[in-house]
Amino acid sequence: MTQDNRHPSLLLAGRRRAFALPGSLLVLTMIAAGFYFQHSVAAPEAKLSSSGGRGHDEHDAPTVVAVETVAQADFPVYLNGLGTVTALRTVTVRPRVDGELVRVAFSEGQMIKAGELLAEIDPRPFQVLLQQAEGQLLRDEALLKNARIDHERYLTLLEQDSISAQQTVTQESQVKQYQGTVEMDKAQVNNAKLQLSYARLTAPISGRAGLRRIDQGNIVHANDTDGLVVITQLQPVSVVFTLPEDKVQAVIQRRHAKEPVSVAAYDRAGKTQLAEGKLLAIDNQIDPSTGTLKLKAQFDNSENTLFANQFVNIKMHLETLRGVTQVSSAAIQHDTQGAFVYVVNPEKTVQLRRVTLGPIEADKAVVLSNLAANEMVVVEGTDRLRVGSRVDIAEKDGLAVAASPDTSAKPEAKLRKRDQRS
Repeated sequence: MTQDNRHPSLLLAGRRRAFALPGSLLVLTMIAAGFYFQHSVAAPEAKLSSSGGRGHDEHDAPTVVAVETVAQADFPVYLNGLGTVTALRTVTVRPRVDGELVRVAFSEGQMIKAGELLAEIDPRPFQVLLQQAEGQLLRDEALLKNARIDHERYLTLLEQDSISAQQTVTQESQVKQYQGTVEMDKAQVNNAKLQLSYARLTAPISGRAGLRRIDQGNIVHANDTDGLVVITQLQPVSVVFTLPEDKVQAVIQRRHAKEPVSVAAYDRAGKTQLAEGKLLAIDNQIDPSTGTLKLKAQFDNSENTLFANQFVNIKMHLETLRGVTQVSSAAIQHDTQGAFVYVVNPEKTVQLRRVTLGPIEADKAVVLSNLAANEMVVVEGTDRLRVGSRVDIAEKDGLAVAASPDTSAKPEAKLRKRDQRS
């Protein structure tokens, strides 16, 4: 083992140089890395300035989009609500006398007019009672007639002083007694006729008959709770629906102006219109649990498309805005600052435009400011856009557009059209 005979100070200096060499390499490496990242980060900014403020290279492929031309037209404003069909009148037809049901004269589901025969109870017991009451009336009328003849004769004898006044008064009382009996007999006859009429069950209202609840041949009673059939008046028919309380004032203003408010009823899915009518009444209090107010509309229901207790969607026409700017709802985008649209410039680049929205109905929205008619807005492909993006229009106003001559955009356009066909 050799021993280093160098001076201790020389040995110490050599060790320091040995440790300093790796540190210098580390510093040089860090400086080189910083220089590289600085130039790589600055490259997009240089591209941005050279491209006139666009956030991508001029050679990037344009984004394939579908556009729509901004229109200016009349825009109907509707208020939507949920409602239930309510029959104006519903009647359960019940027998009013006891007896055997000998005839049923209606069909289930049949449209029935008021007064039409529905069923008949065996009338013979009531005919017998009527005959008995009429016989009693004839007998008592004969007694009354004879008592009146005797009373007239007594008056003649009283003038000749051949009979006492007491006998004349007694005979007059006898006449009045028979008069009362005859009146009671007439009431009995009328009652018997009434009971006989009850043997024929007729429709009290016009409407649609429901399912029959009892069959011919059964014994029915006046106190039966089920009844024979239920008749529901469906022409006209009403619908009770609700609106939020903040929408009510506009409706009240229309009512004060004495302008009719049209109301349309749609099916549960809200796609098929079932009937059209008009607003009939507004309730006088708001439900505090839901914050809604009840309204009633009336429909002629001439085609019998509405049924009692049916659930319907209501669209009430409130007003029509004349000549307003409108676009499809798909063009409207939202962020933390509000609503905006992407407007396509003549150079086929997009511009972000802040807009103020008005009423929205179905797939259309009214734009109150910062958008003009005949401008083009993007309705599909907005998720791939940013300010200044170049676009390739594949569809305009629902119609396909010829492919762009830019070959870099063709593959994407073809892919989009293939997706649409699938």
